[in-house]
Amino acid sequence: MPTAEELILNTLSEKASLKQDIFRGTIENFDSFKKELKGLANSLHQKINKIDSRIVIEYHENSPFAIQIRIAGDILIFEMHTNVFLFDSTHKIWNLSYVEEDASRAYCGLISIYNFLSDSLKYKRVNDVGYLIARVFVNKDNHFFVEGKRQMGFLYNNFSTDELTPTKIKEVIESAILFCLNFDLLMPAYETVQEATFSAITENAQVLNAATGKRLGFRFQFDEDQIV
Repeated sequence: MPTAEELILNTLSEKASLKQDIFRGTIENFDSFKKELKGLANSLHQKINKIDSRIVIEYHENSPFAIQIRIAGDILIFEMHTNVFLFDSTHKIWNLSYVEEDASRAYCGLISIYNFLSDSLKYKRVNDVGYLIARVFVNKDNHFFVEGKRQMGFLYNNFSTDELTPTKIKEVIESAILFCLNFDLLMPAYETVQEATFSAITENAQVLNAATGKRLGFRFQFDEDQIV
């Protein structure tokens, strides 16, 4: 029988080494996200400037693990998680023969995509809320899939064969941008907003602590859609 120390070493050599490989691979992919996002932002900025110079498109790197692009009134933040995750036993990923053949393929790095209002940053409204629009999962084989709403979940859902290449990364970025641009705010019914406290009105007027977001007061046009 192996000793406890031997079991620890065996587990580290298998699981911990696997997670290190996935982490390094996710960093490389996130670097590709940075390159593709910056290139797309520059291209869009040059082209939209000839159409309407009032429209702002700019790229910014917040940290080694967070980047953003401003597209007019929207900001998309791409954030890489520094941990590696395993899916729970009820997740559909376990039904794939690709994963059944090798359970270690179910360990994934994670890159999340959030949508915020650009005014949240402009006016430093720290209580404003963002919206998770997609999660990109990538494993040791560099295979990936996307969990998200609408096209984000349907277009990138072949974990067994899809590899996260720079071309795919650019497609994911473009899909996320289109999704946000088509996520229109709908005016709430008059009856639902006819009452307001004085403090809420005052805070809004002074741009203080009033939380704002596409889902507060208004709602997303496609809020009824289910996560794929």
